[in-house]
Amino acid sequence: MTGRIAVALLVMIAAVHVPLAPLRAQTDKLEIAEGDTVKAVLERQTSKRVSLVLSTGQELSGIVSKVTRDVVHLSELSGRELFDAVVPLDRITAVVIRVRTR
Repeated sequence: MTGRIAVALLVMIAAVHVPLAPLRAQTDKLEIAEGDTVKAVLERQTSKRVSLVLSTGQELSGIVSKVTRDVVHLSELSGRELFDAVVPLDRITAVVIRVRTR
């Protein structure tokens, strides 16, 4: 019986600690290089969620699907998941990227 109890305790401890490990490892670092443009930053964020601050002050959040010379395609807009948006790059004043969790 003692062996079974020890194994059960080890399994319970592993079950509690293993799922937390990936959460701690999710910190990325935002890096920019000399000469970077909004286009270059967005290209590196393809398939990731970003927020774009537009020249009108409006903010759009979604997943970067594609970046072309002139526009970015955002899918799964926050609060409007059934919608996509195409935003002219020259209308973007800031790109907001989540890089860490609490």
